[in-house]
Amino acid sequence: MADGLVDGRAPRTALVEGSGRPAPTFEAMSAVADAVLYEGYLLYPYRRSSPKNRARWQFGVLFPRDWVEADGPVGPGMSGAADSWYQRTECLLRMRRPDAAVRLRVRVRYLQLQHKQVEDADGLPVESLTCADGTVQLTFEEAVARAADLTIALDEGEHRFAVSSPAATETEELPSGDGRIVRRRAEVRASAVLEAERLGEGLFRLRVRTANDGHVGDPRAPRDLALRHALIATHTLLGVEGAEFVSLIDPGRALQEATRSLRNDFTFPVLGGAPPATAPEDGSVSPLLLSSPIILPDHPQVAPESPGDLHDAGEIDEILTLRTMLLTDEEKREARATDPRAAEILDRVDTMPPEVFERLHGAIRSLGPSGEASPASPTGRPAWWQEGGDDGLSPATDTVLVGGVRVGGGSPVRLRPRGRGADAQDMFLAGRTATVAAVFHDVDGSTHLAVTVDDDPAAELHGWYGRFHYFRPDEVEPLGGTDVPDPAAAEEPSPGPTPSEA
Repeated sequence: MADGLVDGRAPRTALVEGSGRPAPTFEAMSAVADAVLYEGYLLYPYRRSSPKNRARWQFGVLFPRDWVEADGPVGPGMSGAADSWYQRTECLLRMRRPDAAVRLRVRVRYLQLQHKQVEDADGLPVESLTCADGTVQLTFEEAVARAADLTIALDEGEHRFAVSSPAATETEELPSGDGRIVRRRAEVRASAVLEAERLGEGLFRLRVRTANDGHVGDPRAPRDLALRHALIATHTLLGVEGAEFVSLIDPGRALQEATRSLRNDFTFPVLGGAPPATAPEDGSVSPLLLSSPIILPDHPQVAPESPGDLHDAGEIDEILTLRTMLLTDEEKREARATDPRAAEILDRVDTMPPEVFERLHGAIRSLGPSGEASPASPTGRPAWWQEGGDDGLSPATDTVLVGGVRVGGGSPVRLRPRGRGADAQDMFLAGRTATVAAVFHDVDGSTHLAVTVDDDPAAELHGWYGRFHYFRPDEVEPLGGTDVPDPAAAEEPSPGPTPSEA
């Protein structure tokens, strides 16, 4: 069945057949999923004339296969920023009880490109039109949210469902007979296949493969034309009742081998919903999963201080809000004419109450034992800050003891990022060798090693610019048995000769 967020309509509430209970829903992930959906849709300064808004639609784009493989087959990869014709998600599903009745829901979401053409009163296409009331209309590329759902009882086998969107033309007459806006959408032909494979007692491997089944016609057509037949910002939501998804980042020791056998192409699955109150002992699980073309941590959340969507999900709301306030009247006029969502952003910024704006001025969540900010001192600085607290520290020469070996600048190490709490991107470096560049001491008392990866062709350039990967001492393995001298020990005066030596 095809329901869900279509043309901006809210999804219908589905019921588990015969139970009267709601089927797995995705409201707990809606804000994050929307941030993924509209990532790159429109960027500050929200104007058509801005160069970066002429190169849009960069994440999770699934083109027709004949276009994307015009120069050869697409190799599988993790990055959702690479053009492809398919996405592949694999995850583990652990049943709570062997006899549990498990209900599974899958939703594939994406944007369908929509060309907005402005026509004058004579029906001629124009790039810009100023109406009698002073408003401006601009020809531009918009997008419409699409979604397709499948709800099944879990069993081994294959289930296929369509995620296509038809071609359409819609006309909007402008006031006072100034002209009209014609919106055209080309057909998007796509399908998704869900496969379930039993790996053991109460353990399943799920695979969702979404593919663009359409054709561009001319494999050498410009990207802008091929986008009209593409799925944009494609991502997959999975919800389950009677079971739980296993984290690929923190699967627990018993399932580490099983998770390593999973293959994900052009997407990255993470657990959804709110994080648990306490860290689980046998790996992280959740009844919700988001497979995103943007690398995220488990349980991603939108900051509660954020007043709304700025289309720059990874940016800082305060900076964007301030810069939007500083747009000139002419720039705001163009932004409003560029896209309705840009107009919404301007309206929200122009009417933002002072107390909402003050909330945007930063929040510290990671320095206390449970993620809470440390209390402030009477001077207004956090309690952990002390004047001169970094005196005597030297990242280039400091060392730290790792497994009985003193490690510092120049030490060769092997990267062993911990599953729990590790950055998702660091997981891709597991097992690689690296060279320590510096030892950094954080204000909360923790220590991090700045490293460059040995087989990175740009390692020397990264070192010159100071762009490093950072790992905790317990996430590296010293290599070669080398021991960097302890500068503190080297500075100690040597004792005088013993009586026997004299």
